[in-house]
Amino acid sequence: MLSRMHAVARCLSVASLCLAAGSAFALEFPLPPAGDDIIGEVRVVKAKYEDTFADLGTANDLGYSEMLAANPGIDAWLPGEGSEVILPTRFILPPGPREGIVINLAEYRLYYFPKGQNKVYTYPLGIGREGWGSPVANARITDKIANPAWYPPKSIREEHAADGDPLPTVVPPGPDNPLGPYKMRLSVPGYLIHGSNKKFGIGMRVSHGCFRMFNNNVLELAAMTKVGTSVRIINEPYKFGRSNGKIYLEAHEPLDDSGNTSIVDKHTAVINALLKSDELSGLHLDWDVVREVVAAQDGLPIEIAEQSVAPQAEQLGAY
Repeated sequence: MLSRMHAVARCLSVASLCLAAGSAFALEFPLPPAGDDIIGEVRVVKAKYEDTFADLGTANDLGYSEMLAANPGIDAWLPGEGSEVILPTRFILPPGPREGIVINLAEYRLYYFPKGQNKVYTYPLGIGREGWGSPVANARITDKIANPAWYPPKSIREEHAADGDPLPTVVPPGPDNPLGPYKMRLSVPGYLIHGSNKKFGIGMRVSHGCFRMFNNNVLELAAMTKVGTSVRIINEPYKFGRSNGKIYLEAHEPLDDSGNTSIVDKHTAVINALLKSDELSGLHLDWDVVREVVAAQDGLPIEIAEQSVAPQAEQLGAY
């Protein structure tokens, strides 16, 4: 088994190299064959002098946090002319049924599986900030409204007033509306999927619990979905998936309002997730690579296992 560094290098050696950010790159993929869980390919761009991670993310349907995680050591505000910037556009599909909308809070990302079509769309999200966390729930879309007005709840008006930034009781539709051009109400009371007047917040913990999208993304999603579409909200920082008979791990920083998640806690969470996964049987895990992937938390799917007849108990004991 390769070390994580070699695995990443191998992944990037086959990544497509783009000469510029270009126009928005729609993240639409065919579903993988039965038994496989990985979509997309890692891409690389050569940055222009004026590029920032926020610009590159907007142009490629990626959030700010996932750009940071995939490019440690590169200045997010001035990568530098000609710098090669990783676009983490390879994903392990979230666990569970491939139907409706699935939101994984830990990766700030939404997946949509249109019924009767062998494809999946994926979009970056802004989610609830500390103290206003987004819920883990099984929900559905209950209403869809174009060009919505915003009626700030009393709690938000009080918060802004305390900060010297009083809000009106209603913000009409338009470029200054925080809901953007569209909102979809969820069956979980008080929560929406909506656009935004602040692109920078996409892919970060910035909202009061709602799910923010780039405006072009929310319009596209709204056109494809209907009232009643299921919305499954999960919080899985460690995703496991199979591709061509091998197992991959994709690690994201766990959401923890206390800020006290230790590396031991993270490793324990990975072991628990593996024990729950039906992907483990008959495979020999490379625990050195697992440790490196968990520590890096870069969101890139990395191979961690190969075919083996080693018993499960022996594999776990090696950890």
